[in-house]
Amino acid sequence: MGVRIVESADVADAAEIGDGSSIWHLAQVREGAVLGANCIVGRGAYIGTGVRMGDNCKVQNYALVYEPAVLEDGVFVGPAVVFTNDHYPRAVSPDGSIKSGDDWEAVGVTCRTGASIGARAVCIAPVTIGRWALVAAGSVVTADVPDFALVAGVPAKRIRWVGKAGVPLEAGEQPDTWICPQTGDTYIQTNDTLTEAVTP
Repeated sequence: MGVRIVESADVADAAEIGDGSSIWHLAQVREGAVLGANCIVGRGAYIGTGVRMGDNCKVQNYALVYEPAVLEDGVFVGPAVVFTNDHYPRAVSPDGSIKSGDDWEAVGVTCRTGASIGARAVCIAPVTIGRWALVAAGSVVTADVPDFALVAGVPAKRIRWVGKAGVPLEAGEQPDTWICPQTGDTYIQTNDTLTEAVTP
């Protein structure tokens, strides 16, 4: 399929862009970034040095994905999302001298397979967003998000469970079971974790 990079995008020669991926207007992909197949980087988005993205990821307009973030396959990052990468950011040291990249150790956000981050959410590194989890628009994520959790608020808290289809699950007839109203798939809750039911 080839790679589509529009003329106004800024893609480093040392970035690796997978087959079928598209980099749109004014987006920047830094050196050492690795994008899998069929990824989309929207207008004005930023992909930092060494960021790793799996296949079929979508980073929407003006999202800022700072290194060393890792996005597994099928991750959605909404418009104007920010992934931070510094515990205690400062422009200068206590003596007033300008800090450089060597003066701090970057920490990253990890998004597991199928996770979705809603528009203008902020993820404060280091956090992990679990498989197929959904972060509501405008949330501030300060702690790890479990698989299949729907989190919202400032700071983000779990308010529901979601399935792979992304819609809230409904309580099943059996205790601690949840059903996806769209696919019919069953999920099992054990304390604060949710797993897919094993089908015979």
